[in-house]
Amino acid sequence: MEKEDQFEDIAEKINPTTNEDEMKNLMQNLDRDQAYREHKCWRQYITVLVSVAFCIFQLYATLSGRIPAQIVRASHLAFVQFLAFLLFPATKKMPRDTLPLYDVVLAFIGAGCWVYYVINFEAIVRRAGAYLPLDIAIGIVGIIILFESCRRIVGLPIMIIAGCFILYAFVGNYMPGFLHHRGYKLTRVVSHLFYTTEGIMGTPIGACSTFIFLFIMFGACLEKTGIGQFFIDVCNAIAGGASGGPAKVAVLSSALLGTVSGSSVSNTVGSGSFTIPMMKKLGYKGEFAGAVEAAASTGGQLMPPIMGAAAFLMAESVGVSYVTVVKAAIIPALLYFAGIFITVHLEAHKLGLKGLPREELPRFLPLFLKRGYMILPLVVIIFFLCSGKTATYSALMGILSCFIIGLATSFVDVAQGKRPKFNGNDVVQVLCAAARSIISVAIACGMAGIIIGIVTLTGLGLKMGAGLVALAHGKLFITLLLTMVSSIILGMGAPTTANYLITSTITAGAIIKCLYGGSTDIAAEQILPAHMFAFYFGIIADVTPPVALAAIAGAAIAKAKPMRTAVNATKLAIGAFIVPYMFIYNPAMLMINANAGSVILITLTALLGMFGISAGLEGYAFGHAGFFNGTGLASGIKKTASVIERILFIIAGLLCIMPETTTDIIGLAMIVVLVVLQILRRKSAAVTA
Repeated sequence: MEKEDQFEDIAEKINPTTNEDEMKNLMQNLDRDQAYREHKCWRQYITVLVSVAFCIFQLYATLSGRIPAQIVRASHLAFVQFLAFLLFPATKKMPRDTLPLYDVVLAFIGAGCWVYYVINFEAIVRRAGAYLPLDIAIGIVGIIILFESCRRIVGLPIMIIAGCFILYAFVGNYMPGFLHHRGYKLTRVVSHLFYTTEGIMGTPIGACSTFIFLFIMFGACLEKTGIGQFFIDVCNAIAGGASGGPAKVAVLSSALLGTVSGSSVSNTVGSGSFTIPMMKKLGYKGEFAGAVEAAASTGGQLMPPIMGAAAFLMAESVGVSYVTVVKAAIIPALLYFAGIFITVHLEAHKLGLKGLPREELPRFLPLFLKRGYMILPLVVIIFFLCSGKTATYSALMGILSCFIIGLATSFVDVAQGKRPKFNGNDVVQVLCAAARSIISVAIACGMAGIIIGIVTLTGLGLKMGAGLVALAHGKLFITLLLTMVSSIILGMGAPTTANYLITSTITAGAIIKCLYGGSTDIAAEQILPAHMFAFYFGIIADVTPPVALAAIAGAAIAKAKPMRTAVNATKLAIGAFIVPYMFIYNPAMLMINANAGSVILITLTALLGMFGISAGLEGYAFGHAGFFNGTGLASGIKKTASVIERILFIIAGLLCIMPETTTDIIGLAMIVVLVVLQILRRKSAAVTA
């Protein structure tokens, strides 16, 4: 009862500060990279010193441009491995206020392997592939240590996948069919993975050690400014008073928080601790309230401009500009959130739910005038990105703008005789948060580098694509279904960056193979839909049973049943299961070779389609589904009629979504007829009453 009372307080105060310990414990249990040690005394000073040194090195390497890329990447991994064992215990159950000696040893060994590479870089280059036994021994130890840090921080799925790929490199000569290759010896595999830019130090770590690190630092700066709470307040001001207001606030705030958050779970817990109790108080069931937040928070990873850092990796992998990826992601993300928003709206009207009292909500204009400056760093970063500047330059400008705003507010505070909100201690906290946040991303990128390295060594990528296409007998739709299932399985429990790297490496090739056959004359933009398809289904694993980590987090806050919450979240996230098929069959949705007119038409018909599907799933649009509601017929006949009407709504929605003019017209006509029937039934019922 005490916890329920706390939730009531949250709902009443709108901007609660209670229950922080419970939310923190929840994140630590569900999000591995939140389960870090909180050192005290001298151990704290060591981790702070190393974290600050890490950030300073990264900034210097980026700004100077004088350090060779391989040394930057190896140094990045050295810092990451050292901090990984200092900050993360071997298991979740181990105490977080102690530091065992074996972790100190592992920290030095893990970092030492990469320091060895840095010190001997020129000698290794001069040897031109003639590796010494010591080189191979160091490489083996470095890979094993990387696997252990992955087990602790990222989780078993990617570790098992990477391990299977390494095993495949050794036993390929025993494999049947398209999986067969001549097999490789230990020296070849280790040297390829550890010492070349085709393996651990490949493109993923290259991106991680440059602009991804800077954007994570930018996110830490934004978090320190309190932008998350500002987003929630703005969304309360906009939608809090509407029917089902708190649920709509959850959708809007999660979309906004997704621009700076890199985790579905932390997004769910961060905004859900505010919105879920309010939804429950308003009248939503716990399973639905938790599902709304989970689905919306997961969608935050699909929302430009940052997309959990996947946008930058996608740009690097595909070979297009960052702006191209962001443009491509806009309409699918809007459709995804529109689907959730429409479902929430229909559920609120079906249950007769009202919004929060206007007097309890902040007013938009005064709020924006007082705290609107908080969004300036986001405006700055988007401006520079759209102006053609590099992601690195844009991130640096965003970080600089955060510090300028922090200093400006501090001067104002001092002038007014207040304690400054932004000081030297805050700067250190930002640097420590950035260093800590990059650890899981860097380890995931390193493991993805192993997978990519084996793929390039054995030629497995093309073989996997050909194998899936052969399994689908060359049919695009079946290939997409197989890719969808594979991506969801591969994405379960993996962080966003690792998620994209794994799914795109293993499954995107199948779509490309099916679309373009063996053609080598393919523009980079033509490959983008396949990568986006794999990315979408990898991300949606966070709400898809049985893992559904975001849904479990939402259920824990809502005190609801996890699997029911996950099923509801999957229903709410239906857009993520449909939209990827749309942009594969019609790439104009990704603004690829499309004019403004076609993009607008596709968006409008797709929105109409999302309305039809949502109405079918909810059994409500402008009234309850059922051709004979209010009549004296048997309940069985009424129920059958309701099911038929819901199916017709879903079919109409799918017809609108299909990229054909004829299907759009038929779908529109069906939706109009069904809506008119519901309105007439509702008016008839009102007259009868």
